[in-house]
Amino acid sequence: MKIGIIGAGNVGGNLVRRLTALGHEVSVANSRGPRTLTALAHETGATPVTAADAARGAEVVVVTVPLKSVPDLPSGLFDGAADGVAVIETCNYYPQQRDGRIAGIEDQGLTESRWTERHLGHPVVKAFAGTYAEDLLNRPLPAGSPGRLAVPVASDDEDAKKTVRALIDELGFDTVDAGGLDDSWRQQPGTPVYGLRAGADAVVSALAAASPERPAEFRG
Repeated sequence: MKIGIIGAGNVGGNLVRRLTALGHEVSVANSRGPRTLTALAHETGATPVTAADAARGAEVVVVTVPLKSVPDLPSGLFDGAADGVAVIETCNYYPQQRDGRIAGIEDQGLTESRWTERHLGHPVVKAFAGTYAEDLLNRPLPAGSPGRLAVPVASDDEDAKKTVRALIDELGFDTVDAGGLDDSWRQQPGTPVYGLRAGADAVVSALAAASPERPAEFRG
């Protein structure tokens, strides 16, 4: 599968490592340009590209950048992507720690994923938002293994959700259908599932226990 990854931080970098190891054709971009990705490319065999080219021909694109940087991504980002491209976004809103106050989230009540989707102009799948980056390398297990971790996945696009859930299973994790984007607040920072290292049953319970009120430390 051809996969584009925009963002080469902890989560993005480890997804590059895992996905190339699984035999996928991976292109990777960051905000500083392809020349800064030569070490990662040498390590993994991924192709460093600009953000504008990351989705070209891709069947899956992962957007894993600081939330405040989403509006700075190139317009028409997915114009050259494969038909039916699934777009995963891992973005979290940290208004006090990093992103500043975002009016669409604070005043309009949009979920982080819905706000991101509107800026990207393409349906998105929320996944890996509360996953520890090191777990992508250290905690994958074959399907059916005791102790296999589960990842919640939310989207309005059922076909894209199916694609993403299959890819996460290939990466070595179970998935839980976490509903549509209007339910994706259940994965946001400060919720019980955020950072939870547990199996599917515990993830289902944590999603159900979430409160729609954003904790004070995650409000602008």
